[in-house]
Amino acid sequence: MHPTAPATGAPPDNRLLFRFLLVAGAMYLTWFFAYQQWLGPDGRLDAALCSQIAAASTALLQVLGFDAAIAPTDAQLLLMSGQPSVIVFPACNGLVLYALFGGFVLAFPGPWRRKAWFIPAGIALIWSLNVLRVAGLAINHHYSHQTVDFNHHYTFNVVVYGCIFGLWMLWARRLALDNTPPPADAARS
Repeated sequence: MHPTAPATGAPPDNRLLFRFLLVAGAMYLTWFFAYQQWLGPDGRLDAALCSQIAAASTALLQVLGFDAAIAPTDAQLLLMSGQPSVIVFPACNGLVLYALFGGFVLAFPGPWRRKAWFIPAGIALIWSLNVLRVAGLAINHHYSHQTVDFNHHYTFNVVVYGCIFGLWMLWARRLALDNTPPPADAARS
């Protein structure tokens, strides 16, 4: 074995793991205190997101030919054929999922230029899944209301969290890698 060759079986460099955990922990604490102390109690961001998800889901259902509308007295309540169907509460507006997804990508090493487009693209995909989820729950409530609770808590969560996990894996295994070739003088060493 050449004296300058790296030893095989050497313990992995834990600096990247430590950095990830440190950044993720700091971001979690920042999110926790910002949401608990300001965003959550203020309520405007949650209300806006709930209303927006309900409106987008209603528009999707209308495009698909369903008799869907937003309740005139509650912008977060979706009606199907004039009957209450789904109300979008803050816990279901996707805000925590956006923060969780973005925080993971920010904490994980990788090129900042890729993070700048991947985070908004991932959030847009999660938002779209949430719109589909709420529309699906409205259809589910309209045709088979006895299965809504199961689908709300299990089926749709598996799909949404599975997609987020897939996005994380795409980031960690493909996009976080820096594919730029090393400088010419570094290749000769």
